[in-house]
Amino acid sequence: MKTKSAILVGVGGQGAILTARVLVNGLMKQGYDVKMSEVHGMSQRGGSVSTQVRWGEHVNAPLIGEGEADLLVAFEEMEAVRYANFLKPDGIAVINNYRQDSSLTAAGLAEYPDGCLEAMEKHFKCFTLKAADIAEELGTIKCTNIVLFGAMTEALDLGDIDWTEVIKETVPAKFAELNVKAYERGKEAAKNLK
Repeated sequence: MKTKSAILVGVGGQGAILTARVLVNGLMKQGYDVKMSEVHGMSQRGGSVSTQVRWGEHVNAPLIGEGEADLLVAFEEMEAVRYANFLKPDGIAVINNYRQDSSLTAAGLAEYPDGCLEAMEKHFKCFTLKAADIAEELGTIKCTNIVLFGAMTEALDLGDIDWTEVIKETVPAKFAELNVKAYERGKEAAKNLK
């Protein structure tokens, strides 16, 4: 298998790193060589967070260069645009149709840009969903990340892995059932976008 790569991006506290760990755990169970890298930046203060995951028969390094990612998962609209240069021209973007103010926009020092989703859809195959709304329907916005994860597995055709079991093994036990439901709802949402 040719090496595949994904970059997951968001704002601190949105769960990008936990989501990457679910992905890594499932891929390793499937027997892939997997490498992961994470950049926290100013995540504790609403800053950007990115996590890179590469998998295949043999992976030499965890880092993804510009124009090399097969998949971009954006937990927030502006982060999709910020990291779009990492996607291959034929790459896939899974985007949460959601805006979260950065520390600069929250402080009134910058304006949130318009047209983020339109810019992404103009250049890439996008699966855009209201993952935060789906999560709120399930009872808490905190499972938005796993809604996006479900959409991601559908968009990349990673259905040959028992993700339900991987989620149960990776997230805290008291949140396992909620996250399994979030995964299923995200997968269903992405199916409807194909």
